[in-house]
Amino acid sequence: MEENNNVPDGWISEDYGDLILEKRKSNLKVSDATNYGLYPFFTSGEAILLHDEKQIDGENIFLATGGVANVKYHLGDVAYSTDTYAITTKEIINTKFLFYYSQNIINYISLNYFQGSGLKHLQKKDFKKHKLEFPKSTTEQNKIAEILSKVDNAILQTEMNIVKYNRIKTGLMQDLLTKGIDEKGNIRSEQTHEFKDSPIGRIPKDWDVLKLWEIGSKKSPYLKTGPFGSSLKTEHWVDEGIPVITIGSLGDDDFIQENLLFISEKKANELFAYKLIQDDILFSRVAEIGRSLVIKQKQSGWIMSSNFMRLRLDQNTYLSDFIYLIIKYSNAFQKQITENVNESGRSVTNSGILNSFIFPKVEINEQRKILEKINLINDFLNNLKIELNKLKSTKKGLMQDLLSGKKRVTHLIN
Repeated sequence: MEENNNVPDGWISEDYGDLILEKRKSNLKVSDATNYGLYPFFTSGEAILLHDEKQIDGENIFLATGGVANVKYHLGDVAYSTDTYAITTKEIINTKFLFYYSQNIINYISLNYFQGSGLKHLQKKDFKKHKLEFPKSTTEQNKIAEILSKVDNAILQTEMNIVKYNRIKTGLMQDLLTKGIDEKGNIRSEQTHEFKDSPIGRIPKDWDVLKLWEIGSKKSPYLKTGPFGSSLKTEHWVDEGIPVITIGSLGDDDFIQENLLFISEKKANELFAYKLIQDDILFSRVAEIGRSLVIKQKQSGWIMSSNFMRLRLDQNTYLSDFIYLIIKYSNAFQKQITENVNESGRSVTNSGILNSFIFPKVEINEQRKILEKINLINDFLNNLKIELNKLKSTKKGLMQDLLSGKKRVTHLIN
């Protein structure tokens, strides 16, 4: 990083090493983490572990020394591993200000101060010569650290809410997919409604069970295996064309665009029988059996590879999004996969096995009500994720502005 010759008014320039006090090198290895106890245990990894004994207290910064750079801050009693560089600061600079400064240049630290032919390590001697500019006034430093801390707290709270509501969603999904919703819009329970035993466990008296072949489309083949895998002759692949879905392009909630392969429109027309249409369910038949996605309108016309089976349902009787939720989230369905899929080095299923899978028979209006409930919490979670991204973007912008002196906070200081 080039030295800045235009130091903001009221700011000074110092070597990193002249601003810090090094803590003693730890003799604890990462494997010494107890994963219980009161004390955070800092290592070169991103995760913060636990230890049952403290090594230092107070306000400290922890820098990874092996692999790639990362930096953490903690106020209080802690332990740290031998591959962690623990420091605090001299009175000239606010510790949390230096933490945010280090976080802001973390990629630069990794690229310029980590060296080695194998596992790269932090070159402390060079790193401590790094020049940084900062406000001479500790009051201004404190204000910058305070502003960034508030954004960090908002980020942490939003992340905690996402975890919380994901847990709520998981519980809600299990209830909805096994108990459903009554005519008043309430989730059934055995205390208020009649239930009965079934091959997939206790279900509402109004429900029944069906095998896959009984819920498929009567107008076209409901179950189809793809024609080829990535072994298709390389001359068929093109840079742009009709997407081919392989296991590598199947994400958790959507397709991974950069992992799609392409064939020409002519070749795709030859494989017309394997074209997907809106509301088809793509079902992985190898590796992680049951990984699925519902085909949306924008993916209609894509080709599936031999890694998949296609489930095509009668949408007047069964909604694809409902069956998809059964496949992905129902414990009873996952149990069927575990019990029926043979493993011979690699899990593989076929149409015979898939046709034996049992699904709950639920009236379509109730399916819609269940999906409406789930969509409400999904929308809430999506809004939280949007808010989280906005907060992270705000923090990035503030760090670039406040830690460079581009924007000053002197007008906020009493």
